Amino acid sequence: MQAIILENGQYHLRKRDKPECPDDNILIKVAFCGVNRADLYQKQGKYPLPESGVPGMEVSGEVVAWGKNAKHFKKGQNVCALMSEGAYAEYVSVPASLAFPIPDNVTLEQAAALPEACFTAWISLVWQGKLKPNESVLIHGGASGIGIIAIQIAKTLGARVFATAGSPDKCAQCEKVGAEKAINYKEEDFVQVVKANTLKGVDVIMDMVGGDYFERNLDALKKDGRMSIIAFIKGPKITANVSAILLKHLTVMGSTLRSRPLSEKKQIAQELREKIWPQVEKGQITPVIDKIFPLGEAEKALTHMEQGLNIGKILIRV
Repeated sequence: MQAIILENGQYHLRKRDKPECPDDNILIKVAFCGVNRADLYQKQGKYPLPESGVPGMEVSGEVVAWGKNAKHFKKGQNVCALMSEGAYAEYVSVPASLAFPIPDNVTLEQAAALPEACFTAWISLVWQGKLKPNESVLIHGGASGIGIIAIQIAKTLGARVFATAGSPDKCAQCEKVGAEKAINYKEEDFVQVVKANTLKGVDVIMDMVGGDYFERNLDALKKDGRMSIIAFIKGPKITANVSAILLKHLTVMGSTLRSRPLSEKKQIAQELREKIWPQVEKGQITPVIDKIFPLGEAEKALTHMEQGLNIGKILIRV
């Protein structure tokens, strides 16, 4: 098979052996794979490299083989799946517990945009943020692939949703998928806007920005608020007055998806099947696809993400 290999900070299209299919796995012929910020950080040397040398965390495609413990999947069945690495390839072997049947109303393109975003949003909003009905949440990077799914999941949970984005078009997309108010961070102060709309601040913040947003996030949270950090686009180092954490009884958490053990990923997958996948089947949670690049142009896909040009998910067609 062909696969993208990350060597010395550059992507190269190489021939590799097809992966094996252990007892608990399914073998997928890949149609599309999602592009994620972790892939970009790996390329930049800011995140652990994949052991296989092949980047990528999510795919869609058809089942071509299965292990003896994964017979509930059928040959030719369309699925999407979460991976720790190896998605930028023609074939992938994944634990069946991390694969989801694709509903009839969802395309292969759309399905490839779901696993990583759903897992990450669920960890941030539910496992860490403890988001409840009628609470309020601020989602930074609302027009990103993760942000768009997180807005819809938060709405499904019954929350009031605010989001930040960097252009009128991006803000419009955030509101189209369910944000009560999208804040153009280049023109407005998100702290002032959320306080004006909630009086005391929001209950939960999902932050992928880092840097100088940290202290401002503390200001935007109400008493007993929770902040979940999933990335640091503006950098991981901060200088901040953290007294608000004590005075307002705030909780600050961080998480990466890839490093979580398989047992936790299985638990998240089961919760998504019960709570979120029915909404996907009804069309109430649906991704937005920004642009699709061929496998041989994976480098261009990462550049597109790095430039912040996308509204929604960037995909690679395999």
